[in-house]
Amino acid sequence: MPGAYVALEGGHVVEARGRSPGTACGELVFTTAYTGYEESLTDPSYEEQILTFSYPLIGNYGVREERFESDRVHPRAVVARELTEDVAEWLEDEGVPAVDHLDTRDFVGGIREQGAMKCGIAVGENATPEDALAELERCPGMSDHDDIGEQVSVSEHEVHLGDGDETDTTVALIDCGAKGSIIDSLVERGADVHVLPHDATAADVEGVDADVLFVSNGPGDPANFEAAQKLVETFVGELPLAGICLGQQIIARALGGTTEKMDFGHRGVNQPVRDLESGQVVMTTQNHGYTVADPGDLEVTQINVNDDTPEGLES
Repeated sequence: MPGAYVALEGGHVVEARGRSPGTACGELVFTTAYTGYEESLTDPSYEEQILTFSYPLIGNYGVREERFESDRVHPRAVVARELTEDVAEWLEDEGVPAVDHLDTRDFVGGIREQGAMKCGIAVGENATPEDALAELERCPGMSDHDDIGEQVSVSEHEVHLGDGDETDTTVALIDCGAKGSIIDSLVERGADVHVLPHDATAADVEGVDADVLFVSNGPGDPANFEAAQKLVETFVGELPLAGICLGQQIIARALGGTTEKMDFGHRGVNQPVRDLESGQVVMTTQNHGYTVADPGDLEVTQINVNDDTPEGLES
């Protein structure tokens, strides 16, 4: 097995087992999901991050393309307690460095105590701790990725026709890093979905005769999606607006709200959300590292049970 080193913000270096060669840097985050590793690894919201799996064994039911959320792996690197051969080979084919045989409980505990942190990884026959530290040294912060929308968005207009003989809703979806399952969910409900680039213009939205403007999930800081925010501002009061994850945050900013970085975010399949009117709690799947700090002109309707951060907003 090739040598492998993980350098953490602050300079601490951990030796691991290399499973896929290469070097990478990114923001070290964790997910508590115990299934859905294919979906996590192909989720565009993990762009520019190094993903740690808290569940000890990743890959125990193989790799199937029909479960992918996009056409590629998005994390810059992967950290796990143990990776199966299937997943390790897939990551190597994708050119994504991966390591295992380290104490991921310690990693997760460190992230919870110190917050998401910069990280450098080096894997290879001649890899050294200095290589990992060099990756750490060059690592930008998440808010420094001004072009992250371009990295994950479609470049041209795409159309996904709704299921059924007749559709009565046309959705203009602004792609800030949309998961395939979100588009599929709209299509299954009979909507014709027009997927537009993250920097789409008002003319683009008007050109599809949209009934709803939907802003998708995606990676990074919502403050870096200025074009999407301005687009939302243009259609306030003109079209119904909807957003999920990053999209919710962009809409909040467009309506006078503010956003902030979370210590370690919400990433996993067991995030409890309470409806403030009914008191009902539901378990949700989430992946975001920023949250709405001030909802502006919106009303908070649901909150996260763990930390009281806003989850649902309405006007």
